Amino acid sequence: MTTIEIPEGIVQPDAIFMGAGPSRRFVGIEHGADISYFYVENQPGQGPGMHWHPYSETWVVLEGTVRITRVHETFTASAGDTATVAAHVLHGFVNAGPGLLRILWIHASATMIQTFLDED
Repeated sequence: MTTIEIPEGIVQPDAIFMGAGPSRRFVGIEHGADISYFYVENQPGQGPGMHWHPYSETWVVLEGTVRITRVHETFTASAGDTATVAAHVLHGFVNAGPGLLRILWIHASATMIQTFLDED
């Protein structure tokens, strides 16, 4: 059996930054956690294309307004709202407001598995 060394304690933001901006990608298995997440700051019009996961996903809107599309249904969530999508359900979202969108996407998995519509 292989032993995986898991760092303990606090995960500093600079250890999980994505690119040059403030967005972060936390992969749970790398830190002994059963969940993973993206913390993202999107400008108006930004967001991921349609995709799905083999597990549920939960979004916590920290700031701004997000338009979420789930299959053929679209709804809007604002700061303080929590939205979810079940496993295997096609979805995507975009910053629908005039300012910054800060959102936490929680993946119910220790690893992230995303299949985008154009990859199917």
